[in-house]
Amino acid sequence: MQIQEMEKENQTNVSEFLLLGFSNWPGKQTLLFAIFLCLYLTGLFGNLLILLAIGSNRHLHTPMYFFLANLSLVDLCLPSATVPKMLLNIQTQSQSISYSGCLTQMYFCMMFANMDNFLLTVMAYDRYVAICHPLHYSTIMTQHLCASLVAVPWVIATLNPLLHTLMMACLHFCSDNIIHHFFCDINSLLLLSCSDTSLNQLMVLAVVGLIFVVPSVCILASYSRIVSAVMKIPSFQGKLKAFSTCGSHLALVILFYGAITGVYMSPSSNHSTERDSAASVIFMIVAPVLNPFIYSLRNNELKGALRKTLGQRNFFSQ
Repeated sequence: MQIQEMEKENQTNVSEFLLLGFSNWPGKQTLLFAIFLCLYLTGLFGNLLILLAIGSNRHLHTPMYFFLANLSLVDLCLPSATVPKMLLNIQTQSQSISYSGCLTQMYFCMMFANMDNFLLTVMAYDRYVAICHPLHYSTIMTQHLCASLVAVPWVIATLNPLLHTLMMACLHFCSDNIIHHFFCDINSLLLLSCSDTSLNQLMVLAVVGLIFVVPSVCILASYSRIVSAVMKIPSFQGKLKAFSTCGSHLALVILFYGAITGVYMSPSSNHSTERDSAASVIFMIVAPVLNPFIYSLRNNELKGALRKTLGQRNFFSQ
């Protein structure tokens, strides 16, 4: 008992962490700043345009575009949880982030990443109903169901990281405060704690199983049904049209889950600071930037709405 009390007295909770991120490339900080700033601003502009186009065009007020609008909203917020702080640290040549700021960043990163995952799953189900049950689409995808398919994930995505954040706040952190990442990743923080983190690690594994593996299985099941239904279409043009309606979504799914798998679902022996950082950049920064381009370039309705919206804005600005 006395030894444990002495250990607790010797534990000094840190007041800040150091995000090393890409600091091991000292000669390329200006280039990294320019690249991430361009990616961030491009993503903000593109996703705002999609939200504006969907909101201002009534013929886009359908389930598919309702889910896409929510995805664009999340893709606005996910990079905003990490990129501004990273740019500030590069500009000021300081890697520090406060203890409370680190937990706050971890919370929002987990929340928006979880919501991104849920929305991709919901959109896969929407495409499954549209292709496999086209005659019953309007009766299945009702306003109430669409609202529920978005509201329930938002509740889960909000409460789940709150549990992890509260559990993290109960841990002690000693002298080591160096995070070999560009944001406060939960796994990186657990490695720094001098408390018993077995319960926290168990909860992380549970989240990976429930929030990422289960939705990914649902996406695979949806697309297996879609492929089976499309292959039964007699004409080649009919098959091409059917695949084109879900090709954009499938591209985002592959990009998002490929990066997530590289960071959280691969063996620890395959992990490295550079690899984890690169994979995190893909699903937290690159994927949200590509979302508006992938959907707008492959969707004639959305391209027309964007042209109409930009034309109206140009008219009023004259």
